[in-house]
Amino acid sequence: MLTVIYVVLVVVSALAMIFLILMHSGKGGGLSDMFGGSVGAAAQGSTVVERNLDRITVTVALVFAFSSLTLALRLQ
Repeated sequence: MLTVIYVVLVVVSALAMIFLILMHSGKGGGLSDMFGGSVGAAAQGSTVVERNLDRITVTVALVFAFSSLTLALRLQ
């Protein structure tokens, strides 16, 4: 039962990582421009939204890494 929970956690965090990375604005904009992310970025260097998006992405990446390692150790 615990293995199933770890598998679900890895899959959900992987999908969240894909979504969050696509939300970041790159050189050409990114998907965050669709939601008005470029308006604040033009006015100032780094907006609160971008900083919060960075923090959320790092948190989800840590959850993904630790859950993947825990799942790998559990499956041994």
